[in-house]
Amino acid sequence: MIKTDILIIGAGPTGLFTVFEAGLLKLKCHLIDALPQPGGQCSEIYPKKPIYDIPGFPEILAGDLTKNLMEQCKQFEPGFTLGERAETIDKQEDGSFIVTTNKGTKHHAPVVAIAGGLGSFEPRKPLIENIGSFEDKGVAYFIKDPEVYRDKRVVISGGGDSALDWSIFLADVASEVTLIHRRNEFRGALDSVEKVQELKEQGKINLITPAEVINIVGHGKVEGVVVSQSQHIEKEFVVEADHFIPLFGLSPKLGPIANWGLEIEKNAIKVNNALDYQTNIPGIFAIGDVNTYPGKLKLILCGFHEATLMCQAAYQIINPGKRYVLKYTTVSGIDGFDGTRKEAPKAVVKAIN
Repeated sequence: MIKTDILIIGAGPTGLFTVFEAGLLKLKCHLIDALPQPGGQCSEIYPKKPIYDIPGFPEILAGDLTKNLMEQCKQFEPGFTLGERAETIDKQEDGSFIVTTNKGTKHHAPVVAIAGGLGSFEPRKPLIENIGSFEDKGVAYFIKDPEVYRDKRVVISGGGDSALDWSIFLADVASEVTLIHRRNEFRGALDSVEKVQELKEQGKINLITPAEVINIVGHGKVEGVVVSQSQHIEKEFVVEADHFIPLFGLSPKLGPIANWGLEIEKNAIKVNNALDYQTNIPGIFAIGDVNTYPGKLKLILCGFHEATLMCQAAYQIINPGKRYVLKYTTVSGIDGFDGTRKEAPKAVVKAIN
């Protein structure tokens, strides 16, 4: 039986940052994740994808963000159960919980924080009849290593942030990048849309809209895609390519967590955002992309904010009646569980005092 203060389901960015915030409160954390390594989608699906909205980092690769979060929280010595899925949860008479994984590993904690991101997920595949025969032969639904596409002809299909961001990134890697979207308007960030337009004008990206890929051609591997365009008169033509990457998002599934008695809305866990992101079951919280509430934004930085407030509520559950006085780390420094201490700079402390 693994015992801890806060049991975190999901070792993505939000789960990892929770370890740090809990550590500031002298609370121990243990994380469960079905993936074999920490980082969630950032390490498993797009480690080389640049992220632009992390405060203090104009640009950071998803994999590097994971490394930084691991470095930040390691002083608080988190435990990990990796490669195992949280399967069942049993509430004890004292209000604590026992969570058992699909491999039988048991975890005991007074507080459970579900930070499972989108849960288990599968890519949304386009309705192209022969796409299955080209998977791993030029067709991919994620980009793990951009170097695979070095000096190659790449066709990307989609209209969201992933399609836009990867088109921008690969413009300096691939020999040719073509972005195809079934509408003239994109769903992604305006800044990314403007950047794609700039690269189009510079001849670095071929932009085809409104259009969609309806077939794949090739012998044993992708050699091109058939595009249907219907701006004025519907026409079909072939775009030569070495790789076809449809980025239509993920189809999320909560998995066994959906059977834990939590209040679910559109495959997300409802929480009370007016207080502490607690679910309908006291002691169980949901933070990050896995939760929903009025005005919810599925952004990593929002998950960080939710984790911070959740830890304050968890402290009260674990230490009933004990008052916690918030201290800025610039003043108090950081005491790690491993005995190390990072002092706040004296000049900063003097200035604040």
